[in-house]
Amino acid sequence: MKYTIGFSPCPNDTFIFDALVNGKIDTEGLEFDVILEDVETLNKWSTEKKLDITKLSFPALFANRDRYKILSAGSALGKGVGPLLIAKNKVAIPDVKHAKIAIPGKTTTANFLLEFAEPFAQNKIPYLFSDIEDAVLRGDVDLGVIIHENRFTYQKKGLFKVLDLGEYWEQKTGLPIPLGCIAIKKNISIHNQKHINNLIKKSVEFALDHYPNLGSFVIQNAQEMDEAVMRKHIELYVNNFSIDLGNGGKKAINTMYKIYQQQNEFAESGADLFI
Repeated sequence: MKYTIGFSPCPNDTFIFDALVNGKIDTEGLEFDVILEDVETLNKWSTEKKLDITKLSFPALFANRDRYKILSAGSALGKGVGPLLIAKNKVAIPDVKHAKIAIPGKTTTANFLLEFAEPFAQNKIPYLFSDIEDAVLRGDVDLGVIIHENRFTYQKKGLFKVLDLGEYWEQKTGLPIPLGCIAIKKNISIHNQKHINNLIKKSVEFALDHYPNLGSFVIQNAQEMDEAVMRKHIELYVNNFSIDLGNGGKKAINTMYKIYQQQNEFAESGADLFI
């Protein structure tokens, strides 16, 4: 049986899925058609149920909870891993209500965390995540929300951190930051959902067992070709939550879902988000 699977070309995702999609583990009769895209594109596709298995930002998963469920393996959660609000010049407390702010997409977790920390931010402009640093440098926007490997490059470009949005979340909730999940279509059989989840878990474990080796799949798809940056990226975003969410990961996600409901002014009790 063949399934479509989508994730980003960022090192943490390619590291997690390398063994699964490149024949390094036994997939036990399952095949996967791989689509590499930025997370906001994957988020938009989720409304169309375009992919069987897909990386999603948590707000996109919440909005499509009638279509997809969260797998226990492959997610990105942790502490000290959140997006950063940056500026071209040092500023203490920016006038976010009137500032132009570049975001990596409206349905991204980064935008959710910006709204959580700065609910009065009004003028938010979507950009491809890898273009945000340059937009801030050019002065096209006043502030930018950066994710992925840009956490490791913004200072080299002369940019300054205004606020660590993940740190703000941790201070307010005391929980790890849910950044992205691996979602699977609800109409896939429960047996195959669990089977695929187990294969992803094995793929993560294979990658970690062979680290610090980086496969060509990771290196060739990285936006930032410096291997030191790739390793920092992987070490920051791939952890025990990537192997299994556990109770701690699920608690953090459920907390984010309750806040998402408040932001979007609806209430839904007992939502079953997980397989």
